Amino acid sequence: MPKQRYEISDADWELVADLFNTPRRTGRPPADDRVMLNGVFLVLRDLA
Repeated sequence: MPKQRYEISDADWELVADLFNTPRRTGRPPADDRVMLNGVFLVLRDLA
């Protein structure tokens, strides 16, 4: 399946992945950080 404009590439994800990998001990189970970042890009793209 081809990537959408808002989806982050593997190379770009490698650059920012460490910013999202903070361990969490409480609350609900964490969602996939990459999926969440792609969702942010989708919203930003739709607002532009």
